[in-house]
Amino acid sequence: MTPWEAVAVFAAGVGAGGINAVVGSGSLITFPTLLAVGLPPVVANVSNNVGLIPGGVTGVLGYRPELKGQRARLLRLGVASVIGSFIGAVLLLRLPEKAFQIIVPALIGIACVLVVVQPKLNGWLAGRRTHPHGGPWLWLGVLGAGMYGGYFGAAQGVVLIGLLGVFLDEELQRINAAKNFLSLLVNLTAAILFTLVAHVDWAAALLVALGTGVGGFLGARLGRRLPAPVLRAVIVCIGVVAIVKLLA
Repeated sequence: MTPWEAVAVFAAGVGAGGINAVVGSGSLITFPTLLAVGLPPVVANVSNNVGLIPGGVTGVLGYRPELKGQRARLLRLGVASVIGSFIGAVLLLRLPEKAFQIIVPALIGIACVLVVVQPKLNGWLAGRRTHPHGGPWLWLGVLGAGMYGGYFGAAQGVVLIGLLGVFLDEELQRINAAKNFLSLLVNLTAAILFTLVAHVDWAAALLVALGTGVGGFLGARLGRRLPAPVLRAVIVCIGVVAIVKLLA
């Protein structure tokens, strides 16, 4: 990797860390960048996953005030994220990438629709929610999101926000904080497996890690200040970009 390529990977990491803290989909920046500097697809995906961990940590720390009071919920849903991520990471190492090419854009599209209609859905569901942690359907949805995140992960944040926003009676910033925590669990679980059984380009992973660490801190500071309608618009825009890139 040349010095300029290293700078490009680091810069992509900064952008990805910031986007992941606010919404998700940072891999849509780092993954193509790693491919552009010559890494094979699976190696790029694995190295990218490992490099996202510091950005996830700084993103979670930046949202600590919004995480208060969510411990029991996140412990419950975190189990689903870890199990799903492990399954998805195994699938990445076993199955061809084409297995997810049809369902992933559809899943992101559904998540964007859920984010848009969430305020109306929240009003309709206000008297119908019976579980403070979202119940079994949310748990299964988070499990599925974890599988996708362990397999590839781009836009898993959009999917999680869509799910959490529908099943939980919470404001968007608290949902975003929960999304950051669950996404970190997904990336960490997959990264542990990848470091044990897959080939990681550690130079690339380190550059992404340094960049996402900075970007996650900056993104969390920005994201917490965005009004809910603006944050919702950003989520949908990034989701649409994710669909276009994945179908291209």
